Amino acid sequence: MTQTIQTSPLTAAAFAAFGDVLEASGDFRLINEGLCHRHHDRATLDFGPEGRAGISIFDAEPRALPYTFNLVERHPEGSQAFVPMSQHPFLIIVAPDEGGRPGAPQAFLTNGKQGINLHRGTWHGVLTPLAAPGLFVVVDRIGATANLEEFRYEEVFHVTA
Repeated sequence: MTQTIQTSPLTAAAFAAFGDVLEASGDFRLINEGLCHRHHDRATLDFGPEGRAGISIFDAEPRALPYTFNLVERHPEGSQAFVPMSQHPFLIIVAPDEGGRPGAPQAFLTNGKQGINLHRGTWHGVLTPLAAPGLFVVVDRIGATANLEEFRYEEVFHVTA
């Protein structure tokens, strides 16, 4: 069985249950002799008591819409931020937690100038750039314990623009 999901534009209000939207909008302070706008404290990073922040570079193969998936994952011990290193839109798939399992997935499309920070434990799809290069700075938990759970839906989801 296949279900179709339409993407929604990524906005802070629509994404709030899943994480933070990282973008240069709203309040800022001028720094560097007035030549730089600092959009301050945009995300709540959470690495738990046993973890630390790590910065990695992900180089993902680009995909295209329509996009088909049935796999989601989550990181129960820490948040995970994705900051694109190019100004290309990317697809974000998230799902609410329903008793330890993901509920109905939702799809968001960035505007090319946004990143995201997924809250700890948020079910999400794999990194899905829609153009090359698929380079992202990823800030997430580094620690001695496993921080990944995967789930495969019985049905397949088809994401359209």
